[in-house]
Amino acid sequence: MRPFTARVETRRYAPVCHDISIAGELVGLHDSGALWWPDENTLVVADLHFEKGSSFARKGVMLPPYDTAATLEKLAEAIDAFQPSRVVALGDSFHDGEGSDRLPAAYRAMLTTLQLGREWIWVTGNHDPVAPVGLCGETVDEVALGRLVFRHEPRTGADPGEIAGHLHPAARIRRYGRSVRRPCFATDGHRLVMPAFGVLTGGLNVLDQAWKPFFTPRAFSVFLLGDGRLYPFTASRLVGD
Repeated sequence: MRPFTARVETRRYAPVCHDISIAGELVGLHDSGALWWPDENTLVVADLHFEKGSSFARKGVMLPPYDTAATLEKLAEAIDAFQPSRVVALGDSFHDGEGSDRLPAAYRAMLTTLQLGREWIWVTGNHDPVAPVGLCGETVDEVALGRLVFRHEPRTGADPGEIAGHLHPAARIRRYGRSVRRPCFATDGHRLVMPAFGVLTGGLNVLDQAWKPFFTPRAFSVFLLGDGRLYPFTASRLVGD
């Protein structure tokens, strides 16, 4: 097992966010892919997909086995920066229903330490529909806080205030003859779909047909994740894959 102190990348997050309003609630979008809700002292992350590498290995597909460590380090940096009293994990926190049971002892200890002294809410996802094994926190299908509702999968016709994950939004722009594709936040001001926080996750272009039930075509905005900042674009500026 890889020692937990061996780091893939070292970058301390500064708690600087791009503030937006969702259903009248002010939230901050962070370039790590996390959402910060200052009024509720709440940090939100989506689609951690812990133990994805080990899940694929069980099926004979060999991926680098360090995804859980790298995602945990990234999460620890965000928690250290914001010092939330509550963390909401928006589903697919583990890549399969047995992922939490496979969590190596060192990583379990790290995650348990991150949970100390704060409320922790595990929202169930399609990959992890049951409560994680041997970990603290409350497990729910969805949770309403103030005017916001946090769930894993966005719903067609949902009331304003939905914060969801699941779709791993990504966007592509073409500028000065170059094409750049990045994970992103996607919002129309009524709902927000968050990027996957896990380091071993793909992305679905927000111009894909799968997005039509959730956003009116070209009538939404994205915030591309960059190095130390976010890059906002209206959907009219985006290109397909």
